Amino acid sequence: MGGSLRAALALAFVAVLVVPVGVAFAEPETSRRYANPVAAAAADTFADPAVIRGKDGFWYAFGTGDPLWEGEHAKHLIPILRSPDLVRWEHVADVFTAANRPAWVAADAGFWAPDVRYADGRYLVYFTVTDTILNAGGDSAIGVATAPAPTGPWTELGAPIVPPAPGEHGGFRWTFDPAMIIDTEGGRWLYYGSYYGGLFVVPLSADGLRRTGPPTRIAIADRYEGGYVVRRGGWYYLFGSAANCCAGPATGYSVFAARSRTPTGPFVDRDGLSLLDSRVGGTPVIQPNGNRWIGTGHNSVVTDAAGQDWLAYHAIDRADPYLDEPYGEVERPMLLDRLDWIDEWPVVRAGAGASTGGQRAPVAGGSVDDRFERDALGPGWRAPAPGWRVVARADPDSGGLVRHFPAGTDRLVSTRPVPADVHVELDVRVPGADSAAGVVAGGVAVTVDRRAAALVTGAGGVVRRTPLPADFRYDTWHSISVHLRDSVLDAAVTDARLGDPIAEQTRVVPRRAGEFAVTARGVSEVDNVSAAHAARPVRTAEPPPRVGRLDPAASDEFDGGNTGGWTWIRPDPAAKVESGALRWPTQAADLVGAGNDASVLLRDPPRGEYVVETRLELDLGENTARNFEQAGLIAYAGDDDFARLSQVALWNTRQLEYGRELPFAGRLAFGGMALTAPAVTTWLRLAHTVDPASGEHRFRGAASRDGEHWTWGGTWTFPPGPAPRVGLVAHGGNVPPVTAAFDYFRIHRP
Repeated sequence: MGGSLRAALALAFVAVLVVPVGVAFAEPETSRRYANPVAAAAADTFADPAVIRGKDGFWYAFGTGDPLWEGEHAKHLIPILRSPDLVRWEHVADVFTAANRPAWVAADAGFWAPDVRYADGRYLVYFTVTDTILNAGGDSAIGVATAPAPTGPWTELGAPIVPPAPGEHGGFRWTFDPAMIIDTEGGRWLYYGSYYGGLFVVPLSADGLRRTGPPTRIAIADRYEGGYVVRRGGWYYLFGSAANCCAGPATGYSVFAARSRTPTGPFVDRDGLSLLDSRVGGTPVIQPNGNRWIGTGHNSVVTDAAGQDWLAYHAIDRADPYLDEPYGEVERPMLLDRLDWIDEWPVVRAGAGASTGGQRAPVAGGSVDDRFERDALGPGWRAPAPGWRVVARADPDSGGLVRHFPAGTDRLVSTRPVPADVHVELDVRVPGADSAAGVVAGGVAVTVDRRAAALVTGAGGVVRRTPLPADFRYDTWHSISVHLRDSVLDAAVTDARLGDPIAEQTRVVPRRAGEFAVTARGVSEVDNVSAAHAARPVRTAEPPPRVGRLDPAASDEFDGGNTGGWTWIRPDPAAKVESGALRWPTQAADLVGAGNDASVLLRDPPRGEYVVETRLELDLGENTARNFEQAGLIAYAGDDDFARLSQVALWNTRQLEYGRELPFAGRLAFGGMALTAPAVTTWLRLAHTVDPASGEHRFRGAASRDGEHWTWGGTWTFPPGPAPRVGLVAHGGNVPPVTAAFDYFRIHRP
């Protein structure tokens, strides 16, 4: 979700390295490095980024806009950045200005969370507005605008595509955060929603500009926003962000995933738990990891020229969280990190989370890389047959292109070798009635064939066809991707490489290096051809924290054998050890804020690394509205400096919240991150380490529903110095009364 913030874009020109077309990159494909935040030179804050590769070969990022007005001039209402390589960005345009601002949007509304797509020869941007003139009060809605090129000019439709919707508890639902996808039949769907109301999906017309049916709820209220969907391996993967986006130095915003066989759900997580359940599911994709970055959320997904996926998202520098120091609007720059697929589930950097320092950059080109923007073919191609013609700057969308005119079939052959494991990208347009266009690499041919109405692959003398939708627009640009690795071919046709293939094939093929060529039959057009060494997928996750051996002296089984070592902060006489457990009714008290009337039961932890664990039984019911009753573990440096991992009731959901309160610039900040779904009986862990460079204390949270299979979540940090104590809490409310039962409190040491 976007926020009310100033985009604070740096309008000065940012030098961009323009790679000569028709030649190989000067450096090897994997030698370039980058560091987050990638867009800092162009925009010091750029929330909710949506990224697309334009048909001109550049990448474009669209971000949340500034709702503030000065006279007749709006500041950056959905700013647009451009990059040749995903890591060097410049500001090039805004979607809206005072001249084309939608008339149905209220004067002080924010323009949030855009989603950019390409369909039927034009670009579409879906966007949130926080208030319209259609109703009194904050009635958010979704709009859509179209343009012939990523930089515009943008024309909106004159009315919302998703109008304001009344909320179940008064006011209007949070109709935020749109994201569009195309399904396997060519149908288009729009996802949207936020905490108040939940997430929904609605079918769209073929042009993506009208709703054609009622919305379907895909996620319960009070858990997710920022939905974004990609399709992979026959699954629709829904990415959703959870928790507060904008709590300054305590922001725990995080991304989770669930998947479904259909665009309308049900979406379930890795453990089979639904996003519609009261004990709401979700598998972590990225959470704060204890380094510089917190609030790691609201993502899009983009694929580089080697076939590697990347997560574009925003985050907050915990040492510099605001634009207007020490408080004000939250500063959320755009970050980029590798997105891995491990055991069929997405996770950032194999679970390592947001990166700091130099990282291996995305591959932006390869041994073949041509945008055809010269007046003739570059030196990387053999002399073509007479039917080929380069047309530089022929199209406001794509720039240059190469055309093929004869009725027969010809190849445009590269003089540069490509590896046996290769990833190929190209854009094709086949307006002729008998046209086809594609590529040949390593003896494998992949084409969009209008006569066959299919994606056609040929290898080892075997031809296979995957039908294209009946309304497929052959006369507009589409992207072909070809991924050859370890004798497996993955071929796909997409609108714009955004993880929603219109047609795809996977097959085993002979593995060999060989000729690389663009191929065409009849009147065809080709652009943005690249061939790079195929990315090697990361298959192994980062190891979880070491648990180690039980330290009996530091632990308590609550069986009467080791009850010493505990210290109360504000003793609660209702807490009793009986029947082998600490039974503690939740208190009508809390630690958040300055009141600090809740009890805390603490122990002094051992020095160095350790893991504290408890088994918690807490029945908060399901599907009823109740708030803030909770119990769990705590790392406690003081009443206003703690991290609390607890099962909590939030309206009709039951969640695991890992909250953090800390002092910052004379005030208190509180925020939280979510974890996996709880059960009536849930196992909780906090893993403590000390950063060897800074001396900071780090506590990483984890949870399990069976005591054996653990999901590790995010990390909160404490300053260097004395270690926080660890212990238990049971508070937040007592209506209706409920008792937390802690079966044990165990400390494990490596």
